[in-house]
Amino acid sequence: MTGVARAPGRREADPKLFPENRVLTRLKLELAYFGGRAWLASRETGGAGAILKFERVRARRPGRFQPARSREITPRFLDRTIRALKRWNYDIVDLDEACRRAVTLPERRRFVCLTFDGAYKDLITTAYPVLSRHGVPFTVYVPTAFPDGVGEAWWLALETIIAKESRLALMIDRSERHFAIRTASEKYELYQFLSTWMRRLPRSDLSAAINDLCKRYSVDLAALSREAAMDWRDLVKLAADPHVTIGSATVNHQALSNLKDAAAQREMTMGRAVAETALRCELRHFAYPFGDRDSFRRAHVMMAEEAGFASAVTAIPGIVEPAGRTNLRALPRIVWDGRRRSLRIMRVLLSGTAFAPVRPTPNANQF
Repeated sequence: MTGVARAPGRREADPKLFPENRVLTRLKLELAYFGGRAWLASRETGGAGAILKFERVRARRPGRFQPARSREITPRFLDRTIRALKRWNYDIVDLDEACRRAVTLPERRRFVCLTFDGAYKDLITTAYPVLSRHGVPFTVYVPTAFPDGVGEAWWLALETIIAKESRLALMIDRSERHFAIRTASEKYELYQFLSTWMRRLPRSDLSAAINDLCKRYSVDLAALSREAAMDWRDLVKLAADPHVTIGSATVNHQALSNLKDAAAQREMTMGRAVAETALRCELRHFAYPFGDRDSFRRAHVMMAEEAGFASAVTAIPGIVEPAGRTNLRALPRIVWDGRRRSLRIMRVLLSGTAFAPVRPTPNANQF
């Protein structure tokens, strides 16, 4: 591959929690389970509870190149997770209850919230039957451009193109770049490089870049995006279920840090207004697109509060503390890596021992 500096390839989504050496990380977490450290320390580290972040729920797919596999779980794993949470005596609660427990004194039992980002079609076709069978509450965060049929799932198009091509050319910074991607490792490296580059582009430049790629390599971006996302009929069905909370995730699912403040505020308020009009219900909860530390700033936390959202979730790993020690508009979530199928690891993460302790501050609204 040419023209690319060292890219992390298969690095985990959060390098602090899941470093590049996945085997070593797994061994450490397994050791914490079998050594009992998670249980001994969980009383101090477990906080009030935790919010789990998932995206796609579908059957395993064949193929060596699957850059989004970390964001996918199977329906069987979802079923095992819910059964385990009940067996471990966690209260599976909705976000309103999680917010209540975050500002009150600790309770005897800890909570877990189940959240799903992206509003993917497989949530209603594959995950919803599992969730309904267990009768547990969950939240889905909706970027409204996708049920409207105008969203551009550029990350899916990029994966599709790289998967089927052995060479790729595109314009970067006004010059055409060429890449050889014959092996799986070269494909992973290029995907990491291009997805990082595209995520940081302004929306108009991002749209131009992915549409140029799709035109060159005969990928129907609009059809791909519509096929992957729920439509409003799906969301109306979910919204009618008292176990389901619909949350807002802007209009276009773009990192707010790439936008000027006025544009970021417009994305937040318009996404909420469009969804409330379509679903005829109030949306009280928000998710920062992508949600890592590079995707939003302190100003956006303040915008979420000013917009009247009861909560706003991130993808920054951590446990929700009681007694107001966690900012409700910057709630941490445990981002589950779908390549990990060990419930032992999940139990260690839920115990809080894998995360840095939260230092109480005099002002809970600090971020």
